[in-house]
Amino acid sequence: MSDNSEQLAEGTLISHLLELRDRLLRAFIAVIVAFIPLAFFANEVFTFVATPLIAQLPKDSSLIATSVISPFMTPFKLAFFVGLFVAMPYVLYQVWAFVAPGLYKHEKRFAFPLLVSSIVLFYCGIAFAYLVVFPVMFEFFANTTPAGVRMMTDITSYMDFVLTMFLCFGLAFEVPVVVVLLVLTGLVKVEKLAEIRGYVLIGIFVIAALLTPPDAISQTIMAVPMYLLYEGGIVMARLMNRMRRTESGETA
Repeated sequence: MSDNSEQLAEGTLISHLLELRDRLLRAFIAVIVAFIPLAFFANEVFTFVATPLIAQLPKDSSLIATSVISPFMTPFKLAFFVGLFVAMPYVLYQVWAFVAPGLYKHEKRFAFPLLVSSIVLFYCGIAFAYLVVFPVMFEFFANTTPAGVRMMTDITSYMDFVLTMFLCFGLAFEVPVVVVLLVLTGLVKVEKLAEIRGYVLIGIFVIAALLTPPDAISQTIMAVPMYLLYEGGIVMARLMNRMRRTESGETA
């Protein structure tokens, strides 16, 4: 009996590992499929991403390449990361498809909307950084450049900077999802989250100070949306709590 149990457990483990391999392979193929067409337009992609900075540079300044291979490698790398961002919904779907069979029916009803919301909010964070934060931030940096200093940013440094900012703002916009998960899992009550608003606001400004460049404008632009999203997360958590209570009452 024990041998049969061990064989069953081993077979189940192998089947899970094979499924995980297939899911990872599909996610990788999706990233490559998204990357290939972008690679042919890598320079145009880089120009588009660099537009917020280029628009704020003085007339006699431009972006520069300090390495021999950076004019080719930097746009190429950026195209890959853009392809990864484009394929992210499918990648996360593969994660969901692997995890979903182990969830209960009522857990799936909440988990899938949260997954979709997290994807949408991540893209909203990237769009907010590109359309709102970058123009204000780069204008501030350009206007505060000391006399005798010509602002000429290296393209690789710029790519690293914008990718970091995209990731930071994308994750920052996940605050409502984190709040809802904390409440649904029972780790924190909604009432407690509402009571500690002041401490959360201070913590958000500290996080914004660590993630953004050391200027008050960038920190405020990140902190204010994060706090508003925190309040939105509390509202969503209350609504989901009511839905869960209603469902449990109907079941009883």
